[in-house]
Amino acid sequence: MEKIPLLTVCGPTASGKTALGIALAKEYGGEVVSADSMQIYKGLDIATAKPTEEEIEGVPHHLISIADMDSQFSVADYVRLAKEKIADIHAMGKLPILVGGTGLYINSLIDNVNFDNADTVGSDGKVRKRLAEEAERLGEEIMHRRLAEIDPETAENVPPQNIIRIVRALEIYELTGMKFSDYKRANAGKGSDYQLCMIGLNYRDRDVLYDRINKRVGIMAENGMVEECRAVYENERLGTACQAIGYKELIPYFKGEADLEECLDKIRLGSRRYAKRQLTWFRRDYRINWIYLDDFNNFDEIIEICKKTVAKSKIM
Repeated sequence: MEKIPLLTVCGPTASGKTALGIALAKEYGGEVVSADSMQIYKGLDIATAKPTEEEIEGVPHHLISIADMDSQFSVADYVRLAKEKIADIHAMGKLPILVGGTGLYINSLIDNVNFDNADTVGSDGKVRKRLAEEAERLGEEIMHRRLAEIDPETAENVPPQNIIRIVRALEIYELTGMKFSDYKRANAGKGSDYQLCMIGLNYRDRDVLYDRINKRVGIMAENGMVEECRAVYENERLGTACQAIGYKELIPYFKGEADLEECLDKIRLGSRRYAKRQLTWFRRDYRINWIYLDDFNNFDEIIEICKKTVAKSKIM
């Protein structure tokens, strides 16, 4: 079967993936498929840095704001929808461009990870219910440490705040005797469906990236992030979306337990830590062609090196 060409732009938060994805879509006549686990939810547009209508410059974007905030949305759901959308874009004679920073989404898609069996194990829900109750009683840090003891690879890539994924990994271990990281590999498909060209964005000077993150949090606050998150908090309709950095850190402010600047500082810290975890994930993938943005003088130079990378990959 002929493989579908797929251009991927990945990297840490605040590295400029959105702008580059849009520029490359305009260059090659492509459409963007988002690979962001929080941007799939409706609402929290500012807190999750969704691209605005002005920013996308008419380039179609897919898999953004497709799920209600109080719904559960799995990796398997994402892979299914992304495959359908990529096939549709290719069928129209356009280049699908996968853009985002959620490594689990990206790798599950391009490496054909099969989550079907994992999603049906323990369908009676008894083990999951017990683990969820333990998480409620003991807290996320203790559950994360429990996961790290049995499966350090998964624990390294899943933050303590993602208690749903932690509970799922512990559940699979109890029901199958296999670590979740091994389970994924055992259920992997036979190679990728795509002819890949993967571009990763980073900075040689980590402080430059961290400074961009700090400044972006301030801009998001000025643009209404606090008011947006307060409306969601008062509505009490948040499910998995409550893991979004920028929402949970503001809850003490809404409760009158902390001042705003203290909470914004926690958002900055959480975002920097998230960027570090993203880079740890992506560095393991030998297929990524890294572009260090502080090596270039302007955006045009970055586009030119991207065009050379795409040409070398022969996806176009």
